[in-house]
Amino acid sequence: MSLLEGILSRLKTMQDAAEDSERYFEQNGVRKCKVNFYTKTNSFELKIYNEDGKADAFQFDNIDMAAIEIFDLLQSEDS
Repeated sequence: MSLLEGILSRLKTMQDAAEDSERYFEQNGVRKCKVNFYTKTNSFELKIYNEDGKADAFQFDNIDMAAIEIFDLLQSEDS
């Protein structure tokens, strides 16, 4: 399974749950971001952790766009 397929699978599981949920994405044991899914609005909130410990938050109502953002985040760390 590719990285993008894995991310999409995790997000789809969150979307299919009957309640709000959250999931962390890590790389080499370091937390890179947190994703919350809100059933009421059917939207994802992506919090990307900065090196200073603060987080930038982004809202997505499209699962594909959320997955691409997470993928880009994790890929940029591999380069």
